[in-house]
Amino acid sequence: MQNIAIGVSSCLLGHEVRYDGGHKYHSYIEKTLGKFFSLRPFCPEAASGMGVPRPAIQLRRVAGETRAVGVKDATLDATDNLRRTSELQADWLRGVCGYILKKDSPSCGMERVRVYQGEAATRNGVGVFAEYLQQAFPELPLEEEGRLGDPGLRENFVSRVYVYARWRDLRAEGLSVNGLMTFHSRHKLIAMSHNQSATRELGRLAASADTENLEEVADRYFCRLMTCLKRLATRKNHVNVLQHIQGYLKTKLDAGDKQELCEAIENYRLGLTPLIVPITLLRHHFRRQPDPFIERSYYMTPHPGELALLNDI
Repeated sequence: MQNIAIGVSSCLLGHEVRYDGGHKYHSYIEKTLGKFFSLRPFCPEAASGMGVPRPAIQLRRVAGETRAVGVKDATLDATDNLRRTSELQADWLRGVCGYILKKDSPSCGMERVRVYQGEAATRNGVGVFAEYLQQAFPELPLEEEGRLGDPGLRENFVSRVYVYARWRDLRAEGLSVNGLMTFHSRHKLIAMSHNQSATRELGRLAASADTENLEEVADRYFCRLMTCLKRLATRKNHVNVLQHIQGYLKTKLDAGDKQELCEAIENYRLGLTPLIVPITLLRHHFRRQPDPFIERSYYMTPHPGELALLNDI
């Protein structure tokens, strides 16, 4: 999975495409994520022919509709041009497994973009290009660069990118009833850490697949899975999953090892240690006492360990 592509707002990679000719370089995206993903830069404003530099635009309510118009000249309306440009990107966007957007941008902002009405502004807008992504690719993992500073949001985004990529590979290989069930089995514990009731529903949905309804069930399954994973995993749910995994070792560990593992999980529950601590201990025990279900599960290795995303949650 070395060639996973994610889209990135061009300015975040240092491209001088902003309205003022500048950029908003984000070193973590290029220097860290760039080691594991193929980064595809795109700027909808520059691609639409608005030029660099160009008049700044903002979202504004006009005749009951949100439009992207000039800050100094409200007769400059870039909305339709940005929408057309967005739609023209559909082919290459089908090849990405996630997208990192520039926050607060009237074209790329994912949420809470200022929308002006008169002199007042409310933070309830979505950039024109970001809105297209949300509508055309509803399961695609999206995130803003500002939110990547939060350890939980950062891990959540990267984890969803890898799930999206594995699903795409499954579809490319050729979907089967057994393939769907195997995919669910391998991702079940990850889903449980996000929403346990949704995970039970996913299991029932996957089990309902047969040769006649496979495509319909698969589409519904993936939509619900990505909705489930978009909800942040909680410490409580992680503890439940860790204890569930611990159950596979109940007849294989001596009293001392059991006590050590219980303490590691309890220390995580209390917030004294990060998630990587009990997971590392579990990995150690399962290397000595392999279990086929745990070995196939992605829960303890949802993404490359070098990213160290489990070290801060």
